[in-house]
Parts: sequence; structure tokens; C-alpha cells
Amino acid sequence: MPVRRLKEFLDGNHVKYVTIAHSQAFTSQEIAASAHIPGRELAKTVMIKVDGKMAMAVVPASQKVDLSLLEGVTGGQKVELATEDEFRYRFPECEIGAMPPFGNLYGMDVFVAEELAKDETIAFNAGSHTELIKLAYSDFHRLVMPKTGKFTLRRRL
Repeated sequence: MPVRRLKEFLDGNHVKYVTIAHSQAFTSQEIAASAHIPGRELAKTVMIKVDGKMAMAVVPASQKVDLSLLEGVTGGQKVELATEDEFRYRFPECEIGAMPPFGNLYGMDVFVAEELAKDETIAFNAGSHTELIKLAYSDFHRLVMPKTGKFTLRRRL
């Protein structure tokens, strides 16, 4: 079960959460629609490299990462999107593209868009394309200790 490691971590830290099963979906828009969650409330994990080091950028599904703004938030000289081949083996228990935003479980820094930090709850892929986890943003922040900043742009539809 891809989500076991994350659930054990949450349970071990006495975090209350809800799992949301949904039909198989791959894009953030499909996931939000399938799970009946507004795109602005669904967090997507975008894999990046900061000066060559793998990290996570976590943004609302309705927005996209602005790499130049993200450079300022990370303090890095070069921030770029990671390729699937560069990160696929770092998450052996997760389906590709369904990694939860808990970089601390994988030895990675996490950067969160300030828009998500304003929400009471956060929902995100739980390691598969058919399950989400929803929990209090305050619990997510306490466990992950992400760096928060402005580095997103609205998606054009």
C-alpha cells in the first residue's frame, strides 16, 4: 500500500486526517473534480532541483510554479523542474506523480506557496492516483517545517 509510510508517520505524531478515495485521475484538475475539492484547496507536489539538489514545491492545483520567483524563496542560484527520471526511484512506495508533500520523509527541502499556508486544511495525493489525504495545515506545517513564500502564477485555462 503506497500510503502506509505516510499514515504511520501521521499516526505516530497523533495527527487527525481523512483519506479520500476517488476514481483514478492523473492531472490536478481531474483529481480535484473526482474528489469534489476546489482546485485552490488541493495541493500538488512539483519536483524541483535547487542548485542540483532535489526538493519539493507545493502549490495549489489551480496555480503553477514560477521558477524565477522560486529562486528568491529558496535562495538558490538555479532552480529548475526535475525530470521524472531524476526522481522516480526516490519514492519507491509511490506511484509516479502522486508523491505526498512530505519531503522530510525523503530527505528533501519543501517549499510551500503562501496561498496554501492561508488555508485551514490541505489535501494532497497520498502516494497513489486514487487516494488523497486531508489534514489541518497547522499539522502539515508542524511536521514538515516547509519554507513558505510567493512563487506561483494562476493557471490560464
